[in-house]
Amino acid sequence: MNAMPDPPLPTSIPEYLARLRAALAGADPALVQDALYDAEEYLRSELAEHPEQSEAEVIAAVAGSYGAPDEVADIYRDTEVKVQTALRAPPPPPRSSAIGRFFGVAADPRTYGALFYSLLALATGIFYFTWTVTGIALSLGLSVIIIGIPFVILFLGSVRLLALVEGRVVEVMLGERMPRRPLYADRERPVLARIGGMFTDPRTWSTLLYLLAMLPLGVAYFTIAVTLLATALGLVVAPLLIVLGAFDGWSLSGGWIGYWEPATTLGAWELPIAFACGVLLLFATLHLLRGIGRLHGAIAKQLLVKA
Repeated sequence: MNAMPDPPLPTSIPEYLARLRAALAGADPALVQDALYDAEEYLRSELAEHPEQSEAEVIAAVAGSYGAPDEVADIYRDTEVKVQTALRAPPPPPRSSAIGRFFGVAADPRTYGALFYSLLALATGIFYFTWTVTGIALSLGLSVIIIGIPFVILFLGSVRLLALVEGRVVEVMLGERMPRRPLYADRERPVLARIGGMFTDPRTWSTLLYLLAMLPLGVAYFTIAVTLLATALGLVVAPLLIVLGAFDGWSLSGGWIGYWEPATTLGAWELPIAFACGVLLLFATLHLLRGIGRLHGAIAKQLLVKA
């Protein structure tokens, strides 16, 4: 049986990108965005270096080095697997018992990434919310004068930049694959058409929604992490310090005058119970934070990439 002939090479950059997108159907949306951006940048740089050649001639000339759309898609899929395998920390060994799985969360690097992200989310949430609300307010206020149009364009451009930065943070800390390149733009379209595309692109508005939602989410993540960890560590450390006599059995009471009295009313049999409750709460909190990290990674992927 004769082999199927290879499809003809595209004759324009938009056609090449469309073929590449079709060849990457079913791949991670973040990978598709990176592949399209890289391909457009490479092809346009080659076209700029050879202005005497047409797009079809440039594509035919680089087909041997860069590859046809189907070949590039296969390379990106293979490279993605290798890169993710190399970058991601190895998962902890599987544990057969429920107790092993419960306490094994401490050996999972993703747990600590989710913990750090939960603590960082308050600061980033405040910044994102302030930036977005200020930008929207100024855009609406300046829309009645001529300077309002370029301001809105710059603001939406900054929103896309923030989405790229947030994506990198999410990928590093939460392990969710996010774009590493900006959203590619069809440079064959007129400037006004590309500007209009920013307003009609659902990702623009889903990104704004994400940046606004980061404030309540950041407050919730930070509050959950700090409250539960402080309570758990207090229950773990306090009984140990009492047993070791770190408090010397006394504390200052009685207002401004003050007098010394026993530091705790816990009995000797209650201290081990408090310690055990603290340990259980600590590991349960780590499980909760890891779950929050997975959930937030899915939210970020949906609003920043898939829209």
